[in-house]
Amino acid sequence: MSGVKQRVALVTGAGRGIGRVTAELLASRGAQVMAVARSENELLALGLDYVVADLGTHLGCAHAVAQTQERLGPVEILVCNHGIGSADERVIWEQAPETWRETMRINLDGAFFLSQMVLKEMIEKEYGRLVFTSSTAGQVAGYAMSAYNSSKHGLLGLMRSIAQDAGGCGVTSNAVLPGWVRTPMADASAEADALRSGMTVDEVWAKRAASYPAGRVVTPEEVAEVIAFLASEESSGVNGEAITVALGSLR
Repeated sequence: MSGVKQRVALVTGAGRGIGRVTAELLASRGAQVMAVARSENELLALGLDYVVADLGTHLGCAHAVAQTQERLGPVEILVCNHGIGSADERVIWEQAPETWRETMRINLDGAFFLSQMVLKEMIEKEYGRLVFTSSTAGQVAGYAMSAYNSSKHGLLGLMRSIAQDAGGCGVTSNAVLPGWVRTPMADASAEADALRSGMTVDEVWAKRAASYPAGRVVTPEEVAEVIAFLASEESSGVNGEAITVALGSLR
């Protein structure tokens, strides 16, 4: 099994949470990983090749891809994991247009730009793996999360479009849909939920854990393992799929 060995992987949102664990896991299995995020301090601590970029802009995406190509080679694996959460959102009739636009800019526009930039070389080489981190909110919408819900639904549409457009060229495109994972982004949403409900943050997390059959939330490592499989050569038969990683729950 060759997995991801010697493959060039661009992993976004790699400074923390699921992206960080995924970058470390792919590197441990022999991939040449370029980690991308907006915080240089977090990337420095990771100890891998990195690029600091705002992936909500075409220029930032182009910079990340160009640096990867120049320093490591053509991108063979793209893990689109970057994004912002729903902590600042309100019910839709109170939602700030700026919140909607910023969420779409980062969560959806960046994934489109990056995909477009790496696919031509993948198609020429007749090999490529694209993996998108969506969310269970990409299938079952949550309360007061219209921008986040919509962006994560949109990622699935993008993923499936790529699967159709590039599926005949040795390229696969899939998504993981994590449930609640205790990451800095999810902690911010827990703080917002706590303020709305009068609960403590720990009580919010306990409620989230209790909603799963396993009585706990998902770990970043569990999500990263699924991403690593979808990024591997052995996943060639899986294309256009949205794989839920939520311990048997839908949320």
